[in-house]
Amino acid sequence: MNFQKGRTREEPEINLIALIDVLLVILIFMLVTTTYSKNAELQINLPQASGTQASAAANQIDVAVDATEHYAINNKPVKYDGVDNLSQALQKAAGSQTDPTIVINADAKALHQSVINIMEAARLAGYGRITFTTQSQDR
Repeated sequence: MNFQKGRTREEPEINLIALIDVLLVILIFMLVTTTYSKNAELQINLPQASGTQASAAANQIDVAVDATEHYAINNKPVKYDGVDNLSQALQKAAGSQTDPTIVINADAKALHQSVINIMEAARLAGYGRITFTTQSQDR
């Protein structure tokens, strides 16, 4: 028995809007649940550089720090009582120099904080030119 004798048959259609919505939800879910590599898990090999030795500049201040956190400015021992006192010692060593280059000679086993202390003291003294000395490796 055909109860729909006078009606025309409608063609079935696929609703694309609902399909797109479902695909976007799946994409967002995958983006949120994906784990990314962490920087702490990376093994970093620092680059090595070779070149000619820089000539000694007249307006430079050598600041040295060893592994036991003893500081020296221009080969004269300086007692570390804080960044402010180290900054004053840098200004005293600079004398009349306007913008000296601070050369940091840090022991390979010196604490990172020791180097940061020197950089902060140079910033407080108003010296923006900082460089580091390195030792070349024999191959």
